[in-house]
Amino acid sequence: MIAIIDYGMGNLRSVQKAFETVGHRAVVARERQVIDDASHVVLPGVGAFADCMANLDRHGLIDPIRRAITGGKPFLGICLGLQLLFTESEEFGLHKGLDIVPGRVKRFVSDAGSTAGRLKVPHMGWNEATITRQAPPLRDIGRGAYFYFVHSYYVEPADPSVACTVTDYGLSFASSIWRDNIFACQFHPEKSQAVGLQIVKNFGAWRL
Repeated sequence: MIAIIDYGMGNLRSVQKAFETVGHRAVVARERQVIDDASHVVLPGVGAFADCMANLDRHGLIDPIRRAITGGKPFLGICLGLQLLFTESEEFGLHKGLDIVPGRVKRFVSDAGSTAGRLKVPHMGWNEATITRQAPPLRDIGRGAYFYFVHSYYVEPADPSVACTVTDYGLSFASSIWRDNIFACQFHPEKSQAVGLQIVKNFGAWRL
């Protein structure tokens, strides 16, 4: 059973529906016991970094997230759910994250020297994610597959080798990471049609 963490923010139903579409049982959960009992855990996210961290703390969800990860359960972070795993974010000041993956969340600079001219922020729409390491959830995904993005901030890992896909948008950034039982992506697999559903299917079938 897959637990999708409900901390009051995020596109929970669309993530749940994606898992159901590929035949995996998934529940939206805030109860710590449900999360502890799950075989896989998903942290989605839409909204402001500081607000999401505050909600995780308010609902007592930080410890269950840490237990899931340290306990070796397959863990999926989506969009802001990727960013929250990092040490800190520059969004509206400097805010502490979960500090599970060392690194910082940084804002795109709208005039970041893009050869296409001035960047539009947020980065919104379809873009290529080039696979640099073959993480288990990326099985059967083409090396230059396209995914759907909506974000103004990107992650900068302290250890660049954790990146498993990179995407160009004014600069090359880590659009997904893989470390041990953690896979987290900046793009939205639940909004990325067949290629995104393949990632959802692979994650649900991931065993460690």
